Amino acid sequence: MQKLWLFSVRAYLKLGFFFYFKKINVFNKENIPKNKPVLFLANHQNALLDPLLIGINCDRFLFFLTRAGVFKKAFISKIFASLQMLPVYRIRDGWNNLTNNTAIFETCTKLLNKGESVLIFPEGGHNLVRTVRPLSKGFTRIVFDTLEKYPNTDLQLIPVGLNFKNAIHFPDGTSIFYGKPIRAKDFFSGNRHEDVLKLKTKIQLELSKLTAHIPTENYDRTLKRLNDLNVDFLNPQQVNSCIKSGFQNCHNQPKSKIEGLRSFFKILLIVNLFVPYFLWKFMVQPQIKEIEFMSTFRFAVAVTLVPVWVLLLVFLCVFSFGWGIAIAYLIVVLGIVLLAVKT
Repeated sequence: MQKLWLFSVRAYLKLGFFFYFKKINVFNKENIPKNKPVLFLANHQNALLDPLLIGINCDRFLFFLTRAGVFKKAFISKIFASLQMLPVYRIRDGWNNLTNNTAIFETCTKLLNKGESVLIFPEGGHNLVRTVRPLSKGFTRIVFDTLEKYPNTDLQLIPVGLNFKNAIHFPDGTSIFYGKPIRAKDFFSGNRHEDVLKLKTKIQLELSKLTAHIPTENYDRTLKRLNDLNVDFLNPQQVNSCIKSGFQNCHNQPKSKIEGLRSFFKILLIVNLFVPYFLWKFMVQPQIKEIEFMSTFRFAVAVTLVPVWVLLLVFLCVFSFGWGIAIAYLIVVLGIVLLAVKT
């Protein structure tokens, strides 16, 4: 039943992301081992959309280490647990709660020993900056605890680069780059301190290749220059090359010639979805305290309230005008969504 539930949720979310994102590009998925334990290590910009995007665009069912703050409500906690999400505690969650991480990390080592896959965000928190931030030691603890307790485990580490055109914009575009597998045993010498430093340095370097990495020095100036050049943030290799060349080796995206047409279809979309849009704009959005959660809550509205509203209108059309008009209306609405999102 658990597998059936996960298959169903994955299929529904994949459909939701199709209508939410202008495009989702996935690269190098062949790098993911099929029959070995894998610890996925990804950069973290876009709150809960990050694990969902990786989860539905990966051929393996993942266990996710997720910030404990989202588990506070019992109902939400049960849903997250059913999706194989595990709470990880930070200092902001209280010093007393940090001890709970011991049990969570032990669970991860057991899962990896059984050949499962675990996703963790080693930066330790989300942030919209286009920079791979310093990594925490939590993921290295999982790696080396696993190798110490289960020395025969052939643990593979997969860096994952998540890239967004504009993480708080709708519709947005995203690209996911899977790095080459790294054999954890190659970093296990028995000297925990040195091993941790070497592994953190390696993962930091690999993540910096898989996502647009703007150095913190002169960050705002560099970002403005990249935006002025209209670079493609979904192609991190080109962006990083542009930065390293001092903006001499840059690839500009052509300006869209159909911006007005896109805006027209977005207005039509809002008119058709005025109730979900009103709830989002005036009830949900004002309650968002962290801008990184903007897309997460917008997507949540899109995959919950929007389908209910559209189906309600379809049934009203059935009772008022018959099935023919209802089906025609549904096709028109779906067409408007696709034109508003994909153009």
